Amino acid sequence: MEKVNIFDIEGTVFPAGRRTRVILGQNGALPGEKFCQGYVVIEPQGRIPEHEHETVESYTILSGTGEMTVAGETQAVGPGDCVFIPSGKPHALVNTGEGQMHMMFVYAPSVIVDHWAQEQSGELK
Repeated sequence: MEKVNIFDIEGTVFPAGRRTRVILGQNGALPGEKFCQGYVVIEPQGRIPEHEHETVESYTILSGTGEMTVAGETQAVGPGDCVFIPSGKPHALVNTGEGQMHMMFVYAPSVIVDHWAQEQSGELK
């Protein structure tokens, strides 16, 4: 059995106001060949900037409230909501609440997505 505690993963702090911990995947705490899974904490008014990629993905909101946009459609999201994002569809998530938003993502196939480097460089905001 391979096991890791997500809170033991330092993760990456992004300029848009979030910390992303990759649990399983090519750049994760545990190796993953088929898919990637991560845990994200988004600060108030923080975001995952709009981006798109070839992988399919899901976002599951664990706590907090926000607005999720997929392919131009925006809806409010909160605890327990799971949003499926088809391949190639632009998507973004904004924390609209007063506290932190906690969410998990899963995408497949397992790759290191380009938008993380683009956000770190300031290309995505």
